[in-house]
Amino acid sequence: MGVPFEALIPYAIILGMFGFTGAGLSKVRHMQNGGKRARHSVDQWDRQMMDRDRRLTGFLRGQTDRVEAPQGFELSNPWRVERRFH
Repeated sequence: MGVPFEALIPYAIILGMFGFTGAGLSKVRHMQNGGKRARHSVDQWDRQMMDRDRRLTGFLRGQTDRVEAPQGFELSNPWRVERRFH
């Protein structure tokens, strides 16, 4: 005796929702990375370079081929200087 197809409808709905959610999250991550694939195993150097690219272009994964930095970049130093005791 077969299983009535009505018993499989909830499973199809759940499977469809998982697929829709996975595709939506993948698209959001793709858009957040400026249209590039997501990065894995990002170390400190990669974070530093991505922060530099963000300060140069405005996008975390953006890159530029301009030789000179934009106006105001010389004041956009990520290093924080400690206050000296006098």
